[in-house]
Amino acid sequence: MNWDERYSAATYAYGTEPNEFVAAMASHIPAGPVLCLAEGEGRNAVFLASRGHAVTALDSSSVGLEKARRLAASRGVEIRTETADLATYPIEPAAWAGVVATFAHLPPPVRRQVHAAVVRGLRPGGVFILEAYTPAQIALGTGGPKEAELCMTVAQLRDELNGLDLIVAREIERDVIEGKYHTGRGAVVQILGRRPPRKPCACPPILAKHVGIRTGAAAFLPPKYVRSTGLGRLESRPSGQPRPWRDAI
Repeated sequence: MNWDERYSAATYAYGTEPNEFVAAMASHIPAGPVLCLAEGEGRNAVFLASRGHAVTALDSSSVGLEKARRLAASRGVEIRTETADLATYPIEPAAWAGVVATFAHLPPPVRRQVHAAVVRGLRPGGVFILEAYTPAQIALGTGGPKEAELCMTVAQLRDELNGLDLIVAREIERDVIEGKYHTGRGAVVQILGRRPPRKPCACPPILAKHVGIRTGAAAFLPPKYVRSTGLGRLESRPSGQPRPWRDAI
């Protein structure tokens, strides 16, 4: 597909309004920066910027991203754009409150690589929103790739997004009316996945204050320390007489 050619028309190939599923799930994205993959002409990026997110839009087409910037200006928002190949783009780990991908149909090896990077790229509590066509879409012929291997299923995505809690994971048919190229009933897969929030430290307060004890490892407290005896009493050790902490986690 020559995406520069597709986006060269004066009109927007997939319209200027956000993807319906993205619009419905956007409230799940916590405050913070959002990365839009294969963003094309910017409809999702501009919508998310209007919600207060700092948005970076990636696409292989500089023509599409130029139209994305124009759309943002017309809506009174700013987005950052970057022309990039998803096969080689380094998604920064633990950097994003949200990642969005709609109809980003990649060769399976590249898709698996990108999805693994998405999981790593989300902050704890961050979410991934995806909509794509399933193999059943080919028979409907209302848009999307012609090759089944470029489509996605819930089973594939559960495997590829290991590490996320999938709040929404479903295959449905719905009307997809998005510009000239998505024109009717569509067979889609929808994903809303959240990276689990970071768990609070479970270290005992005395240990957390004085020493960093690794699980299963003995450590020494400072020369003057107090250790719990497990009997509700505190036992002091005189200065200069360290002993192994035997209650290490």
